[in-house]
Amino acid sequence: MAFALTPEVVYVDALGPRGAYRTRLLSPVTDVSGAEVARLSLVPPVYVSRALAALRAAAPRPPADLVPVLAAAGSAFASDSIGGLSVREYEQLVSRTSGTPISVVRRATGDTARFITRAHSSAQRGRPRGTGLDLADPAVQQGGALWTRQGDVFAVNASGNHPGVHRIWLEALALGYRVAVRPSRREPFTPHRIVQALRQSGMPDDHVMLLPSDHRGADTLVRGADKAVVYGGDDVVAAYANNPRVLPQGPGRSKILITADTDWREHLDVIVGSIADEAGTACVNATGVLIEGDPAPLAEAIAARLSVMPSLPPQDEHAVLPVCSLDRARALSSFLKETARGARSWLGGNGIADDLVGGSAALRPAVHEIGHDDPRLGVELPFPCVWVAPWKRTEGIGPLRGTLVVSALTQDAALLDTLLAEPSIANVYAGNHPTYWMAPGVPHDSYLSDFLMRSKGVIGRL
Repeated sequence: MAFALTPEVVYVDALGPRGAYRTRLLSPVTDVSGAEVARLSLVPPVYVSRALAALRAAAPRPPADLVPVLAAAGSAFASDSIGGLSVREYEQLVSRTSGTPISVVRRATGDTARFITRAHSSAQRGRPRGTGLDLADPAVQQGGALWTRQGDVFAVNASGNHPGVHRIWLEALALGYRVAVRPSRREPFTPHRIVQALRQSGMPDDHVMLLPSDHRGADTLVRGADKAVVYGGDDVVAAYANNPRVLPQGPGRSKILITADTDWREHLDVIVGSIADEAGTACVNATGVLIEGDPAPLAEAIAARLSVMPSLPPQDEHAVLPVCSLDRARALSSFLKETARGARSWLGGNGIADDLVGGSAALRPAVHEIGHDDPRLGVELPFPCVWVAPWKRTEGIGPLRGTLVVSALTQDAALLDTLLAEPSIANVYAGNHPTYWMAPGVPHDSYLSDFLMRSKGVIGRL
């Protein structure tokens, strides 16, 4: 069994080319209070290298053959006991270790199951209309384009801030890549459950693996794969910015823009939801709000809404805020105080660490008002934290560059066209749509297939 239960802890084994593997080097996985709840097997770099070799040697399966496997895996992920853990036990572990409210984790379970089930159709949405899938297509044989992989092995160096980070790499599997995932040591349970669900649904062991490791193993994984996605902060983005084999996934810095032709009061639910939904921990949560006009009334209204959010342990059914260790919460609070120096504080100015007793703390929301051209508009923190700033048309879209999602509350069609044309803005939502909106088949940060696939000209029977 990949999971082994004792009265005290859960053992989380690596999932390699020959099944589950428990190492001598076990890394403790603790909950937000510091209590050990699991032990994660860490594989050495030599094991990672051998696993990558097995992935590379495995014969690819036609993507269409994976459709029933993915459908069965999605169903299993959402409802079955996997590796000795029921779905409710899995959700409790995720909530306790990541500090994500249990209600958010439960929604993520259903969403992740849908993404697993639809991974093949989602991946196909990114295929150029002029391409064929295989050489049996007569249009390809007579002279056309074939959509092909740019490699065989895809690596994922994952984060643990939210279960949803594991939805996107499933498209690589659906495109015929063999995939190796290095889970976060903070929350390894979601990728472990996904890989287990895939394997018990018919995916061969040498097609998808879970390879927990230290930083040396992570370097081996990324270097040894044909393509890789790496999650992290600005330092990670900078480190891989010039590596064409690596897709870095950094802070989202998602924003809302409100122009003078729109009454923000009619959209306050969407604005507040964009900031605080999913406990404010996702890259699609809004961290900046720009408004054409006086930002103070809007900042005050946002603060009033966020101030009533309760501080509760993450397993509480009514929890809505993220929780972490008290030491980390205090460090984040100190960082925010220093960063916000000189800004007008509407909420969180006296600190955001709310001691829950027992070594953990809730991260309270923060709302600060800043001025034009303030670089703090790009500061992203792992809780509901927003910077509200004025915007002038003479500024153009400069303050909105480098953004994952812009929700534009405006009637200005020309402005929307400008936002759509800006290369550094990944997604534009026009009207009353929150920044956190996502759906299978809709690109998150472009289609993953834009990074993994290419079109080849082909003619004749090869």
